[in-house]
Amino acid sequence: MSAKTENREEQIMRLLLGKGSATIEEMLASVNTSAPSIRRDLNRLENRGLVRRTHGGAMLVEPLLYEPFRYDTSFQAREQRAADEKRRIALAAADLIQPHETVGITAGTTTTQVGRALRHRNNINVVTNAINIGMELCNQSGMRTSITGGVLPYAWSFSLTGAAAIRFMDDVYLDKVFLNVVGIDAERGCTTLEQEEALTFRAMVRQAREVIVVADSTKIGRVSTSLICPVKDVHTLVTDTGATDEALAPLIERGIRIVRA
Repeated sequence: MSAKTENREEQIMRLLLGKGSATIEEMLASVNTSAPSIRRDLNRLENRGLVRRTHGGAMLVEPLLYEPFRYDTSFQAREQRAADEKRRIALAAADLIQPHETVGITAGTTTTQVGRALRHRNNINVVTNAINIGMELCNQSGMRTSITGGVLPYAWSFSLTGAAAIRFMDDVYLDKVFLNVVGIDAERGCTTLEQEEALTFRAMVRQAREVIVVADSTKIGRVSTSLICPVKDVHTLVTDTGATDEALAPLIERGIRIVRA
């Protein structure tokens, strides 16, 4: 595949990852090419299981592995909370990943979107403790995905935790880790609900050269029960445009780079 074709497909995927679906006309407005070229690109992306052709356009393929959770209202609420913001955050976070890097992706709804934003990419190694992220990436030939061992700590969890997960991370070095949090606070650090999950996430942070927190603006200033790491360990926060200058100021003062998507 030529570099020109790869670039077109990247632009099409970015459009669909941001919107969920798009018409041929919308794709033509975003990609400097012809309608026949767009249709050929869509055929290739559909053959890879990334998009589904529709009348006059295409839509992003949402993985079907969540079928057992379809009627679980608590899971649906968690998935839909700040869904648009999480998609924008994920796209901005994915842009920080360079070819041939090894990246860690912790379990979580925002980090799931980060993994999803990588499905069309090549030459990236992913290490994750999330069963669902591993399943979403496992059929992509351009990526190598490793899943830690571990124990599922609670019902409806995709997050592998515990001694096996931590031991797995002892033998892995990461260029970047993308960290899902329940809260990030300048004084109390990055926190989550479950202690076992916090310890597993901490092991991934320890092995990473760069720590990137992905969190929507409602999580800034929040403190949950289990510490993952202090903010001095965080290099970058990717959040949404709802994050105010006032809320971000304490994090900026501690040297954290802010990306608002």
